[in-house]
Amino acid sequence: MPMDVVDYEIKGAEMQFVEVELDPGEAAIGEAGSMMFMDAGISMDTVFGDGSAQTGGFFGKLLGAGKRLVTGESLFTTVYSNASTLKQRVAFAAPYPGKILPMELRQLGGTLICQKDAFLCAARGVSLGIHFQQKLSVGFFGGEGFIMQRLEGDGLAFVHAGGTVVRRELAPGQTLLVDTGCLVAMTPQVNFEIQYVGKIKTALFGGEGLFFAKVSGPGTVWLQSLPFSRLASRVFAAAPQRGGSREEGSVLGAVAGGGVLGGLIGGDDD
Repeated sequence: MPMDVVDYEIKGAEMQFVEVELDPGEAAIGEAGSMMFMDAGISMDTVFGDGSAQTGGFFGKLLGAGKRLVTGESLFTTVYSNASTLKQRVAFAAPYPGKILPMELRQLGGTLICQKDAFLCAARGVSLGIHFQQKLSVGFFGGEGFIMQRLEGDGLAFVHAGGTVVRRELAPGQTLLVDTGCLVAMTPQVNFEIQYVGKIKTALFGGEGLFFAKVSGPGTVWLQSLPFSRLASRVFAAAPQRGGSREEGSVLGAVAGGGVLGGLIGGDDD
């Protein structure tokens, strides 16, 4: 399927969204639940798979849906088509604080490997597949698993990452050790392995886990400062574990629980 060439604008700071402009006849595909708003001239169509195999018959659609199911995504994606005679806009919002990265697949050699939940939206014609890491150690100890997403085509795709994002160009043989959850995306030439931290004391009490992601050049990697798994664990740790309000463990909670604050509010000053 030929790629649609779309114009876009990324808006916001911490909670970003991307606004895509579609010419008449152009379309974009979006991850389920990512749409923020759209003009009235855009039509929505939920398709089986990633939308890139609409002319490949039922088997092609089934294969595309199976790839998405393996990566933990929905079996369906939504195609947003401009059926009018004027330019129309559709916007896709990031699911948590971070940055939206525009990826020109043509400039990256036609393929990008990314975390399985990083894809946000793309121009019609970009294919969403799966990428298996060749070494089982990556699958067992890689944190995010050894099944990643493979974006293929020569069009524009948008990837979301948490926190601040840094792009590193790795020379041949250059190696970088990364927290396993901080690796967002990489070009397929990058070698990805898992390395043990080396010291028992560091592994048990360092707070960084037992393993690093070892990425070696040549190629490009994108790193995020706030993986969603880290954000979720901090939120879970701060949430009350036995029900009730978090303030029950504070001085204010103790006073309120003892009836002092309730008596003052109720006028019981005897």
